[in-house]
Amino acid sequence: MRAIPAIVLAAALALCGASARATDVMILGTWHMANPGLDLHNVKADDVLLPKRQRELADITDALRRFAPTKVAVESPARNGAATRVERYVEYRGSKLREDRNEIVQIAFRLADAMNLSDVWGIDVPGDFPYDAVKRFAQMHGSPYPDRLDGLGASIERMLDGLNRVLKNGTIGDGLRYMNEPKRIDEGNAFYSSMLQFGAGTDQPGAALLDAWQSRNNAICARLVQLAKPADRVLVVYGSGHAYLLRKCVREMPGYRLVEANEYLPK
Repeated sequence: MRAIPAIVLAAALALCGASARATDVMILGTWHMANPGLDLHNVKADDVLLPKRQRELADITDALRRFAPTKVAVESPARNGAATRVERYVEYRGSKLREDRNEIVQIAFRLADAMNLSDVWGIDVPGDFPYDAVKRFAQMHGSPYPDRLDGLGASIERMLDGLNRVLKNGTIGDGLRYMNEPKRIDEGNAFYSSMLQFGAGTDQPGAALLDAWQSRNNAICARLVQLAKPADRVLVVYGSGHAYLLRKCVREMPGYRLVEANEYLPK
């Protein structure tokens, strides 16, 4: 009986040791600040190079420095199957690219430079997004599928309209806090999970889309965990659509701890 407390104590100490060596990961979901229009739904925001917005981005950098990242990973291609140093970061540190509107430059490069990190890492991998097959299914099968698909698109537009209102009246930090609210990230993922409605018999385009989306995000997270080391603190700057699955991957990965971006973003 006396051995039981000792066993419990040893287990507790082991857990504390594991926690002390945990890899902390912050997933910072963003919109595409250069407005490339490549997504199904896109944000309508003003120019991040405006002096007001540059001051706000500097405030974001100051706030995220408290997280003290040891690595920064971004939505830039991995190469030969592995996380890859983003070559453009070298140009940024050489005082070039400062007027590039891309969120990788404006958030990730800026913070990495402020932390004097030698590298920023690309962990992105390509993947199919067979949305056209879902649309064809809805058109061919008729009611209720077209209305369901329109409703899902409208839900995303409402969320982006909310972001547009935040950015119109507030700061970039406010916009990022809006996008990184856990409840909103969960709601955004409903667009993808709801694709399972679109299919019948052996024709399952919705399931195929969801499989492809999850596969791509698993591949991205694989590059992340292969890059990170115990006790690293990794900031991941990525399009917000990826946030739900990347957060899920980090939460479920043994030895990893998810850090909420909104605990650090300026208010």
